[in-house]
Parts: sequence; structure tokens; C-alpha cells
Amino acid sequence: MSTLLKNIIRFIFFILFQKFILNEVPPLHQFIIPYIYFLFILWLPFSINRLLLLFISFVFGLTLDYFTGTPGLHAAPCVLIAYIRPFLLNLLIPQETAEQSYVEPSHTSMGWAPYGVYVGILTFVHHFYLVLIEWLQFGNFFYFIGKVAATSAISLLMIFIAEILFTRKAKFRTNK
Repeated sequence: MSTLLKNIIRFIFFILFQKFILNEVPPLHQFIIPYIYFLFILWLPFSINRLLLLFISFVFGLTLDYFTGTPGLHAAPCVLIAYIRPFLLNLLIPQETAEQSYVEPSHTSMGWAPYGVYVGILTFVHHFYLVLIEWLQFGNFFYFIGKVAATSAISLLMIFIAEILFTRKAKFRTNK
């Protein structure tokens, strides 16, 4: 399957899964809401152009906003993590190894520790910004941090369960 077709299917799947399954789950303890839709952005290929990455992330977030009726709430955090993603990947993996050999980020291409840091940091940044925009204020600071931490924790748990259950084949990049 081509990379373009695979990413189009992922785009549709993550939007529908977030809208019709995760958004329908009643919030756990009044503020834990699982979000894993942004995993689409984290799984995009290493070689994607930065401008294209930002554009795809904006369209992806805006599409989810359209389905959930929250204009701009998901688009802004998606663009933020898309902006941070290339810098974080450059810090976590040497240029000569995974990025040259593999097509997309995964625990196979990066190793569990760097992949866990990659997903953990971007999940926390995404959720911090999402909750901040949702409230548009800090209000009670400890409640704010609690919501960000709890939502990040449940999302990370779901992401790592998805990684273990649905292993993606690590596709090697061919020499051109």
C-alpha cells in the first residue's frame, strides 16, 4: 500500500474514531477525556516537508473541529505539535540512523525510549495547549495541571496499548 493511501486511511480513521468513539465516552472523573487523534501527525513520514506537515496538521485539526463543533480548538494544538515535531526528532535520533533507514517514526525505527519521549513530550504539549485554549485561563492552577496530567496519562496509555496491539511494519526506505 502506498504511503499516501495509508495516510489518507489513517486520517479518516482517527477523525472517525475520535468523534464517534472517544468523544462519546463520558468524561472520567469530570476532567479526563482521552484524545489520540493527534497520533496521525506523529506517525507521518520522516521525509515530509515542514510546510506540508503544518498544512496537513491544520487541515486535520480543522476537520476534527468541524465534526465536533469546536472551531479552532483542535487545529491550534495540531499545528503546534507539527511545528515542534521536526525539532524533537532531530534531538532524539541521530541523522545517520533511523531517519535515513525508516520511513516513519515508530518504536521499531527509533527504539522504545526515544519513541516514548517523542510521544510523551508531544502528547503533553498538545494537551497543555488544548486545555489552555479550552479554558482560556489558568483558573485554579492545580486543577489545570491535574486535568492536563490526567488527560495526557490516559492518552499515553491508549497510545502505547495501540502500539503494542497494532504493530506497524517498519518499512525501510530504499536507496534511490
